[in-house]
Amino acid sequence: MKVSPFGIHRVIEPEGVLPQPAWKVDNSMNTNYENEIMIDVTHLNIDSASFRQIKEEVGADEEKVAARILEIVNERGKMHNPVTGSGGMLVGVVAEISKEMTEKHGVKVGDHVATLVSLSLTPLKIDKIRKVHLDREQVEVEAKAIIFESGVLCKLPDDMSRPLALSILDVAGAPIQTARMVKPGDTVMILGAAGKSGMLCSYVAKKMAGSVGKVIGLIHHNDRRDELEAMGYCDLILQTDATDTVGVYNMVHDATDGKMCDVTINVVNAPNTEMSCVLATKDHGNVYFFSMATSFTKAALGAEGVGKDVNMIIGNGYATNHAAYALDVVRENKKLFELFQKRYG
Repeated sequence: MKVSPFGIHRVIEPEGVLPQPAWKVDNSMNTNYENEIMIDVTHLNIDSASFRQIKEEVGADEEKVAARILEIVNERGKMHNPVTGSGGMLVGVVAEISKEMTEKHGVKVGDHVATLVSLSLTPLKIDKIRKVHLDREQVEVEAKAIIFESGVLCKLPDDMSRPLALSILDVAGAPIQTARMVKPGDTVMILGAAGKSGMLCSYVAKKMAGSVGKVIGLIHHNDRRDELEAMGYCDLILQTDATDTVGVYNMVHDATDGKMCDVTINVVNAPNTEMSCVLATKDHGNVYFFSMATSFTKAALGAEGVGKDVNMIIGNGYATNHAAYALDVVRENKKLFELFQKRYG
């Protein structure tokens, strides 16, 4: 039986909507439609904003975080954080797939794959949580998931561990979008430059802006400053709270002699950073909100309120060839590969 390519047939509440905005989906694994792919899941990579919110809610305790994740999945049929609205992604092994879907997606039974669509729309049934890695936002599980015909997934690379590949693919949309936006000579600021997506974006931004451009990395804490400095991607590192809009504005104003940034990239996992990005960007510049903690209302009305004419781009996690691009970014730079291997491998 072949049904909706978008997975609408799996929606329980409210009926007729797409799986992502739905409150609850059917996560039963006893029926596999012709255009569904069943995955035996081994790891979840929880979206950074979601993982942070869960730790703030229950505490940085592995058992409590695991219990909250199970609660969400059991209630909603998917890992869709009701507070942040975000999910994450997963890796596992293809358990069931039709010939038609094999031809379309290029994977077969037994292939180790990563899904490049959000857990917030993916039917998921967790049998057991084996371990929660509080330091890298990953969860080892025994679980099954359903990928719809419209979903995107890719084979895992052979030259890196699953946790390492998962960490890169989780933020694969950020580096390729950075490459599209940054031009030679641009001044670029990255909020959250020392994090996972921040490191990738910093490297790509410097590569695209070139020696005549300038990359400014903004970090909240100094615990990873040495690592960021050692990479050499940022021409200047600023340390402050990204939610301090006036403070960020003053720092960037001084650092750019009042010219501000051509491109500002937000990859922090905390809310209320929208206006720091808007004010740091020159008129007609680009602001890229990759963070799932972003509020469209705060960004749009805030920019209007201060009279800023900037292009604001939502961080779509999907872009053509984004998975291959992100993996190649890490492969092509030895220092970046070694750092990611140390942190996430």
